[in-house]
Amino acid sequence: MKAFILAAGLGSRLAPLTNNKPKALVEFNGKPMLQGLIERLKEQGFDKLLINVHHFGDLVIDFLKQHNNFGIDITISDERDLLLDTGGAVIKAARFFNGDEPILIHNVDIYSDFDFTKLIENHNKFGALVTLAVRERESSRKLLFDENYNLSGWRNINTGEFKWVNSQPENYLERAYSGIYIASPEYPKTIKQSGSFSIVHEWLKLAKKNLIKGIEYNEGFWFDLGTINKIKEAEKAINKE
Repeated sequence: MKAFILAAGLGSRLAPLTNNKPKALVEFNGKPMLQGLIERLKEQGFDKLLINVHHFGDLVIDFLKQHNNFGIDITISDERDLLLDTGGAVIKAARFFNGDEPILIHNVDIYSDFDFTKLIENHNKFGALVTLAVRERESSRKLLFDENYNLSGWRNINTGEFKWVNSQPENYLERAYSGIYIASPEYPKTIKQSGSFSIVHEWLKLAKKNLIKGIEYNEGFWFDLGTINKIKEAEKAINKE
């Protein structure tokens, strides 16, 4: 199975920890968050990974070499010249999607106990272009789904802005994106935008002609490791168990 780890972000919310290292190498629960994610993916049967790098990208490359790529096939998508954001990263990585199997795409600063194989099974069941892992949690931005969990829109709670795929459904669900999704092999070819861009609003465009589903995971644990305080909170919660 294949997974694409998005690890190229600047990690500005983690400063000063990211003043001399990339976000991916900031420690969480005793080891770099990138290492923890690789190990979880390997445990679940993923044997081919792509990792994008930008901020202190050479340190990530050296780290992987020092650990012999953790015994699996790991390739680097090099964005050191230009940070491409979550959308442009997919376009640059298009070759990695070649084949007939879906790809797990996972933010490096997310930690959970999700069963990724079940996420892939649900994706295949519906034949979706993209399947988004979502949760009921507080967030200033929400993805909106119809009663069948088809992506229908997006909402910015702070500004009151709504964006709809088509017309507003009579009833809709608001869920927060979990930083984890599955994409079918043809996914990069359907994206029309280029350069550096966020993928979220591209999903709304794609959903006009393609099936983009949500799958809800409220059981177990999920943590955003994007700030120092959030890392401390996650460590405290995990070590209580």
